[in-house]
Amino acid sequence: MDKKLLDILVCPICKGKLNYQKKAKELICPVDRLAYPIREGIPVMLEEEARQLPADEEINT
Repeated sequence: MDKKLLDILVCPICKGKLNYQKKAKELICPVDRLAYPIREGIPVMLEEEARQLPADEEINT
């Protein structure tokens, strides 16, 4: 994931910082507990495409 792109992308809901999870190919919003998928190198920043993180899933920041 391009560092410059990561610096400008924010959560579309809370406008908070996102954490890149390389192994899962997701951008994580720790505030809203949502994981936005990255498909073919392109972040999908749509709320309806995001995965809700379970309460017991650890968020690595």
